[in-house]
Amino acid sequence: MKERKKIKDTKVGVWLKDKAPQVLDTVGDLLPDQGALGVVKRLIDLEPNMTAQEKMEFEKMIMEYEANAQDNVTERWNADMMSDSWLSKNVRPMILMYLILSFTIFVITDSIENVAFNINENYVDVFSVLMTTAFTAYFAGRSYEKIKLNKR
Repeated sequence: MKERKKIKDTKVGVWLKDKAPQVLDTVGDLLPDQGALGVVKRLIDLEPNMTAQEKMEFEKMIMEYEANAQDNVTERWNADMMSDSWLSKNVRPMILMYLILSFTIFVITDSIENVAFNINENYVDVFSVLMTTAFTAYFAGRSYEKIKLNKR
């Protein structure tokens, strides 16, 4: 498995070292793909010593990083589709169907007055994150792929 780089070991980290070393000290050991770039962006937005041009430069770099990350996801999905494995080709649609079916069952069961149905709030939060992540990755990712193909 490919080792994941910490922010301090990326192009963003090099930029932060030069322009906002205190921000790098705070977030340097975090992984960019674990939501840390959003934290860095917020810290840069609040940084009083940075010019508007530097902030725009940072924003452009983040957009390039995210586009590159999306390209990597697209490459993995394409590799899955080229695979001989039925499971590799169908796991994402199956997960979406499972989540939709589960959600539908939960809603129907919850709406029946004579059924004592209670889901722990922690499970609701987890399920919400799973659905948001799966739908965003699948549908937004597919839209990104189509847009990218049309630009070629």
